[in-house]
Amino acid sequence: MRFIHISDLHLGKRLNGFSLIEDQDYIIRSIINIIEEEKPDGVLIAGDIYDKAVPSEEAVRLWDFFLVSLSKLGVKTYVISGNHDSAVRLSSYSSLIEEEGIYLSPVYDGNARKLTLTDEFGPLNIYLLPFIKPATVRNLFPEETIENYTDACRVAVEQMNVNETERNILVAHQFVTGASRCDSEQIVVGGIDNVDATVFDVFDYVALGHIHGKQRIGRDSVRYSGTPLKYSLSEKDHIKSVTILDIKSKEDINISERPLVPLRDVREIRGAYDELMLKSNYEGTDVRDYLSVVLTDEDDIPNALARLRNIYPNIMKLSYDNARTRENRTITDTADVEKKSPLELFEEFYETQNNQQMKDVQREYVTNMINKLWEE
Repeated sequence: MRFIHISDLHLGKRLNGFSLIEDQDYIIRSIINIIEEEKPDGVLIAGDIYDKAVPSEEAVRLWDFFLVSLSKLGVKTYVISGNHDSAVRLSSYSSLIEEEGIYLSPVYDGNARKLTLTDEFGPLNIYLLPFIKPATVRNLFPEETIENYTDACRVAVEQMNVNETERNILVAHQFVTGASRCDSEQIVVGGIDNVDATVFDVFDYVALGHIHGKQRIGRDSVRYSGTPLKYSLSEKDHIKSVTILDIKSKEDINISERPLVPLRDVREIRGAYDELMLKSNYEGTDVRDYLSVVLTDEDDIPNALARLRNIYPNIMKLSYDNARTRENRTITDTADVEKKSPLELFEEFYETQNNQQMKDVQREYVTNMINKLWEE
């Protein structure tokens, strides 16, 4: 059987103030095209459908379009809620849409939903485990010792009574120990949300969501598909994709990827202001991309952001990389303050903050300001 594994759509997300709904619509349509070409037996969606528990109207419409499109393709779809989703809201009308081959995980009540498919290799079981917290599982199983996320997932898996002689797939949304994080993810202080990967050893494939960079954990068949789009500048070097799982017998499993090309990329450009404004340097590049601009000029450029946006309209961040920013210095010597003139004190402060001495024109300006203040 063939499955396509995706996760962390985060529909409705904004990136540094920019709405990504147009970009998400574009990438959802790209995923639909891939599904149509690959003709999978099922699509596994591992949580964080929405970016907020109460999603925007645009996000809900886009999710509706995605589900309707999958239904029209006749592909079975298996969906769980993530930590950004409302499990109740996401599973609404599940009995109704199940008639269209869309299977939604309900609110976790101690039983992970199990669905079984059959082919020439026998039964294949798909378990849907939405995002769970230790407190939730502890309340359901007070007789169990549940001190952390690993304990919670261990108990949840034990309740599934998995038949290891059959093929078993788990769709889950947790942070498995060893995964590499991105800036766009929710971070729990101290890493207390870690789940030991050995908890999932009974499964032939684990379709994970929650981590935004695609990666394998421990073994090839424990996978994060990653987000379909870059949701932070820390992901600028990521290559986004959908994961394709081909599973025949328990011993015959093949995993591949199909890359996703965004409407607008997230990337960084750097250089002096005049260089970045030079047409020959930006001509032929996609100036509509979401950009982090790093200026290397030693002096700040007045109204740099507004002027750069005339060419690069989607600048998310503007910063400087120069002598002033590369070295942070602190003022530690306060001796002889009363013996120094205001100009001398300001010069010392300026040099400490900017790692360079004041220029004559700056010194003249400060002198005039000091004299004006003294007159007043």
